[in-house]
Amino acid sequence: MVEPEAVVESATLEDIAMLAMEFGRIMMECGSSASIVEEYIVRAARGLGARRVDLRIGYASLAITVGIADDGITRMRKVGFLGVNQRMGQAVRELVRRLEAEKLSVAVTRAELTRLTRETPRHPGWIVDLAVGMACASFGRLLGVDWSGFMPVFAGATLGQCFRRHLQSRRGNVFIAATLVAFVASFVSGLTARWAGSGTVDIAMVSAVLLLVPGIPALNAQYDVMNGFPTLGNARAVWVGAILIFLTIGVWLGQMALGEGR
Repeated sequence: MVEPEAVVESATLEDIAMLAMEFGRIMMECGSSASIVEEYIVRAARGLGARRVDLRIGYASLAITVGIADDGITRMRKVGFLGVNQRMGQAVRELVRRLEAEKLSVAVTRAELTRLTRETPRHPGWIVDLAVGMACASFGRLLGVDWSGFMPVFAGATLGQCFRRHLQSRRGNVFIAATLVAFVASFVSGLTARWAGSGTVDIAMVSAVLLLVPGIPALNAQYDVMNGFPTLGNARAVWVGAILIFLTIGVWLGQMALGEGR
């Protein structure tokens, strides 16, 4: 086991600052709230040897000041798209706890973090597509979709999720992607529901786009505001509102194409 003082001597402030922010970047991109990100960045920095840690969390960037004795530095880094990956977020938090308990060095911690980002398993895309389709179809039933519309919602949502993954892999504009996915999912579900003789075509079209509703970002926006991060919370709320607007446009286009919106 490495002694705490040895960690302080071997780890530069630059190493500590950049590695702590890497923990924060990953957690932000995995959908963690600001208070959780702050807690684990501070814990990581202190575990690596910092004695003072000051942090600013923004929607697209992180800034940190770390200090040991009379020395200190401030560093900033960019944060990418804020998605949702609970498994990865939990793995990163476990690594911070291990860092604190075992007094890992910067080199070992960085290697472990790199390994996590590379090896943390993900569900196969086709399983996610089918699961999303089943979830939307089930919510459709709760919203009043008849049994004739159940499978059309499943088909539309599954195809929409598949299309969504394709667009995400191309890293296009997220708002345009939301419109396109909403159009495809609502149009397919509405068309097949009409062919199946469903009496709830409109509800089926809306149910098929529930996969686009940003539930976790919306909850994080409220949570951040209530926990003293109003700037980040408001930025997340604006993003959520914009997604809902473009989602609505996609459904409206699908209704127009089917003649359901008149």
